[in-house]
Amino acid sequence: MGFLLRVLANALAIFLAAAIVPGIEIRGILTALGAGLVLGLVNAVVRPVLLVLTLPLTLVTLGLFLFVLNGLTLWLTSLLVKGFEVHGFWAAVFGALIVSVVSWLLTAFLSDRGRIVVITRR
Repeated sequence: MGFLLRVLANALAIFLAAAIVPGIEIRGILTALGAGLVLGLVNAVVRPVLLVLTLPLTLVTLGLFLFVLNGLTLWLTSLLVKGFEVHGFWAAVFGALIVSVVSWLLTAFLSDRGRIVVITRR
């Protein structure tokens, strides 16, 4: 259940990025769902390898190269999903920034089992 909610969060974030960033186009809701699924798989499989390979560059740039890696994963997702297109480097970077923030906000309140986490004071 948690994985499904994270895919939905990614899909919503991609749909929002397409609405905000010029240069990112998406055809519809089903395409956004497919892109959310593929982005989750790319982030789980490809991104860790890229992080290890580019670690020296990431350290030299004080972590700013991670924005480029996030843009690269979004661009790779657009290559794999028909109907989802990212045109240009800056569109990919800004779209990845929006996707990251929205996904983080949505999944911050979800547990690994897909339940909504309520933060209470003691």
